[in-house]
Amino acid sequence: MKKIIYLSLLTVLLGSCSHTPGWKLVWEENFNGPSLDTSVWSRISRGTPDWQNTQSFDDRCYDLQNGLLILKGIVNDDLEADPSPYLTGGVWTKGKHAFNGGRIEVRAKLQGAQGAWPAIWMLPFETDKYHWPEGGEIDIMERLNFDSIAYQTVHSYYTYTLGIANNPPQGTTAPIRPNDFNTYGVDFHPDSLVFHINGKRTFAYPRIETDKPGQFPFNIPQYLLIDMQLGGQWVGQVNPADLPVSMEVDWVRHYEWK
Repeated sequence: MKKIIYLSLLTVLLGSCSHTPGWKLVWEENFNGPSLDTSVWSRISRGTPDWQNTQSFDDRCYDLQNGLLILKGIVNDDLEADPSPYLTGGVWTKGKHAFNGGRIEVRAKLQGAQGAWPAIWMLPFETDKYHWPEGGEIDIMERLNFDSIAYQTVHSYYTYTLGIANNPPQGTTAPIRPNDFNTYGVDFHPDSLVFHINGKRTFAYPRIETDKPGQFPFNIPQYLLIDMQLGGQWVGQVNPADLPVSMEVDWVRHYEWK
């Protein structure tokens, strides 16, 4: 009898809980408007690093169709106007929208091409305070060429400047559906970053006890970058016959733990 009464009381107590702990959606971007929301997003400007040296404001590298943001890599047909042989589209929330912890997920479809290097990644929002690699870099997804895997990696003063890449391991690769949409994500915890693809955990990068500086700088506000990239030392040469190539972004979601 006591056992029955206890179980009944437990059922009442559990039933009275206002919610079950879990991830709660707090912000999303579905790209349903006629144009990019410029209060959140900007087109990525040209820069000197491999990932940025073909970024362009050219309208041909951007499209919004049927709730998809489409970022393209194309052959440049006017080298007098722009000396870059290829032009690529990318967007970021730099200076506009910060993500402060939680879970970040992006659903995207990546067209393959020789030299294609699409990426979804994060950098410190306070750009004047944190300089690469001191503030860290979180690569939620990078894909090379026609690969059926994605790379998920962290970079920091600890991994890059000090060269400590295996204690703990700084990244992994995991399978994707190369011809379909996949959901790429990362969860921020005080003691770790946890990566996942299509809801399956792939890799965790923990905070460890160490006398070396800069091992886990990631619990700071971040901005998000989503970009199609072409060519570079890592991905290799571009085959112009494979172009244009596109990256279709369905949505971006930000969750907090409740």
